[in-house]
Amino acid sequence: MAQDRELIRAALEAREKAYTPYSHFKVGAALLAKDGSVWTGCNIENAGYTPTNCAERTAFFKAVSEGQREFLAIAVVGGREGPVTEECAPCGVCRQVMAEFCDLDAFRVILAVDEAHYSTYTLREILPMAFVPSRL
Repeated sequence: MAQDRELIRAALEAREKAYTPYSHFKVGAALLAKDGSVWTGCNIENAGYTPTNCAERTAFFKAVSEGQREFLAIAVVGGREGPVTEECAPCGVCRQVMAEFCDLDAFRVILAVDEAHYSTYTLREILPMAFVPSRL
């Protein structure tokens, strides 16, 4: 799908901006909002590790801080410095942030090596038995 390839390309570009002096594991994400806008993020490490922020959350927090609340898909590309060799799945914290803002069955999570090699999942597939706002 052309739109998926565009998101993957944006995630690859975002990955180049990652700040990873400790792990050298660079991740980029590109988040597609319902209005068609794309919000990118990269992981940003910190010597204290706890303040480190993942690429997916960086993209979500940028979008939400600007008023976006409806999302359709996210592309994630990550791995050790150099060419990406395998898919990189979001951590549990990022999955929970996605569940806060996204429909479990409609939101697509695209895990990519490059524009030609990727897999697509629903949020429900990567976060079964999700804890969502409707359960409060």
